[in-house]
Amino acid sequence: MQEVVSYSGENEFSIGKKMYANPMDSGIFSPLGHHVEVYSIPGKRSIISAPFVFTGEFYKKQKTSIQVLPDECLFEIFRRLGGNQERSSCASVSKHWLMLLSTIRRDEVSWVSESKSSGNLDGHLTRSLEGKKATDVRLATIAVGACSHGGLGKLSICGNNVARGVTNFGLKAVACGCPTLKDLSLWNLSSVSDEGLVEIAKECHQLEKLNLYQLPSISSKSLIAIASNCPNLTDLLIDSCANVGNEALQTIGQKCQNLKSVSIKNCPLIGDQGIASLLSSTSYSLKKVKLRALNVSDMSLAVIGHYGIAITDLVLTSLCKVTEKGFWVMGNGQGLQKLRSFTVTSCFGLTDLGLEAIGIGCPNLKQFSLRKCAILSDKGLVSFAKSALSLESLLLEECHRVTQCGVYSMLVNCVSNLKSLTLENCLGIKDLAFGISSFRSNSVRSLSVRNCSGFGNSSLMLIGQLCPELQHLELIGLHGITDNEFTPLIEGCEAGLVKVNLRGCVNLTDKVVCEMSKAHGGTLEVLNLDGCRFVTDASMVAIASNCLLLSELDVSECSITDSGISVLACAVQLNLQILSISSCRLVSDKSLPFLGKLGESLTGLNIQGCHGISNSSVGLIVDHLWKSDILS
Repeated sequence: MQEVVSYSGENEFSIGKKMYANPMDSGIFSPLGHHVEVYSIPGKRSIISAPFVFTGEFYKKQKTSIQVLPDECLFEIFRRLGGNQERSSCASVSKHWLMLLSTIRRDEVSWVSESKSSGNLDGHLTRSLEGKKATDVRLATIAVGACSHGGLGKLSICGNNVARGVTNFGLKAVACGCPTLKDLSLWNLSSVSDEGLVEIAKECHQLEKLNLYQLPSISSKSLIAIASNCPNLTDLLIDSCANVGNEALQTIGQKCQNLKSVSIKNCPLIGDQGIASLLSSTSYSLKKVKLRALNVSDMSLAVIGHYGIAITDLVLTSLCKVTEKGFWVMGNGQGLQKLRSFTVTSCFGLTDLGLEAIGIGCPNLKQFSLRKCAILSDKGLVSFAKSALSLESLLLEECHRVTQCGVYSMLVNCVSNLKSLTLENCLGIKDLAFGISSFRSNSVRSLSVRNCSGFGNSSLMLIGQLCPELQHLELIGLHGITDNEFTPLIEGCEAGLVKVNLRGCVNLTDKVVCEMSKAHGGTLEVLNLDGCRFVTDASMVAIASNCLLLSELDVSECSITDSGISVLACAVQLNLQILSISSCRLVSDKSLPFLGKLGESLTGLNIQGCHGISNSSVGLIVDHLWKSDILS
């Protein structure tokens, strides 16, 4: 109280004197009941006709906190924070504050203009979220924190978190906080719909690369928004998005004139109309096209052949409705003059006639891969090779009607520039008893024959005659080749073998390895003998003595022993970097000191399945070779 009341007489009150030295000692505060107190004077009269009653709530302190402010007020406070440290501190207070901060767009923050002027917002950060880590909270954190590190440039989200996975809210946070985003990949996000991608389109105008995998809830609306707001889009991938249709590709073709690469797979609503509109509108910019498992017909291939004047890389996979006519028209469209790489997989409409047309219509084709094209035969292969004068690399996989005659006729009479030939799982490749003239192909540098069960000794001898410049040789799973017919190939490779892979050639022995080491030890860098069970320590002696440049050696499942390992370790000139002795059961703990010595140069060692090496020895090897990658 401002003044103290004093008592000076029976019926008087006066100001200025204390009635008691300590009012609390006078007993004037007497209780009237639970939680109630009254102030009274012990006299004959009471100056107060009604008591002043104070409840307990009077003394209870009222809580005052920023938490009671509505989000609108917090929003205004947060956007005026002085810098990154303050934003980070506020974001760490609670999830509510973090989410609220993530809704503030960069242009709404008062200090962003200073960052822009200093050149700190280049969008060079890269972030990737996978599995359980892919949540809205983490995206919000990235969106808030990216400002202090120059801005987010690349974001990849691969989700399988059903309970707490990424939703539209997470994408909205990225849109608000990361306008510098240029590269976005979304994979397997069932809770993301058009709403989230539309927000990305509204805010992230610098977007250049967009990859959409398995997003069942998005539609053409998302892609139309992206096309309308992101004119710098150069790379687009749409995979397994069932609700994206032709109208999306039409808008992209009209709006995105800088589009260079497009890949579309397993989108049932996309057909000829969308593909035709896209290709005709971007004919001067589009360089890479991949069409896989789409409901398109010959019309789409005709459009590619006519408007694909800038296309350099083309991939066509599982186009079931395309016929021979489509490939023929595409090849004769004269639009694929710049095509350099072409892959056709599981397109049963590709016949000999269509293949010949492709050879004529693609004069600059250098790399050609044919996979699972069951109708192709030797006739089409040879006709194609006569026209494809620039061809440097050819792969044939599961083309079962192509035979040894077709392959060797192609090598002898055509494709003078061919440098790489790969035959994989071609059951039509079988040994035939026919002779070859003295003509020798001087172009093939790399030959790979994988799991062609009919490829045997005769085929190997012909290869030795035709390919004197061979440097890379890969013969995998060929049980029909033996030592005697391998010798002409070794002797015929005049340029010197550099990389040799004989994995799974179970009938080769030390004789081949010894001859190869002596003839090509000065050039050999990589040697794989995995599964050659008849290779023993004798081969290790030949390798240690002759192979001066060998850096990678794989003798997994071979019959080498501790003595073979010791020979390698004692070779002065050998400088192995990678050694695999996986499943070599004759190698034991006695090899421990030799492996340690080899470890001075090794960067990789594989001792898996070596049951003769005890667990304690494995531990010592791992400790000693701590700088190397050990598989045990």
